Amino acid sequence: MSRFERALRRARYAAVGGAVGGALGGLVSRNAASTAAGLGALLGATVAEKREAVDDALGRVVERRRGW
Repeated sequence: MSRFERALRRARYAAVGGAVGGALGGLVSRNAASTAAGLGALLGATVAEKREAVDDALGRVVERRRGW
């Protein structure tokens, strides 16, 4: 996966996380919406990074098994 694709995946997950967090926080108050949106974006970017690490590890395992 290229550097550009990794950045797009991270941005997409951060945007979705921010939107979900903002919507849930908006049910409480305006201040909670902005805080939850920030936390959701951070969580989304973290999930994207973790998923990338898992995808890379899985790819290495598949390549090893093909060589058998």
